[in-house]
Amino acid sequence: MGIVMNHLIVPAADRNEAAAFFADLLGLRVGSPAGPFAPVRVNDDLTLDFDDRHRPQPGHYAFLVDDDTFDAVMERLGSNPTIEYGAGPMNGWDREINHLGGGRGVYVRDPNGHSYELFTAVPPA
Repeated sequence: MGIVMNHLIVPAADRNEAAAFFADLLGLRVGSPAGPFAPVRVNDDLTLDFDDRHRPQPGHYAFLVDDDTFDAVMERLGSNPTIEYGAGPMNGWDREINHLGGGRGVYVRDPNGHSYELFTAVPPA
């Protein structure tokens, strides 16, 4: 086995609210509390552990997703006008998608200021 990311700690003002936002966005579920964390299992190898013990500093989390997942996310975003999203940092939260790398991509802002980037093809470096 090479190197596999196992978990990330995501700082949040309210761990349960932040975990629910992320889980709802990607069609996942919030797991049972694990110590001070509200965990969301992304796949067999990765869990995001939401933690509200410290003041959140906005971060950036990027995910390569398949077309069906991307479509489902866009459907959720389209039905919720309060969630900010857009094609990229240079465009602000313009409620558009980008086509970097020949696929589709979107940035979504969560209530703690984190940006979740979702793309169907790896953008050029």
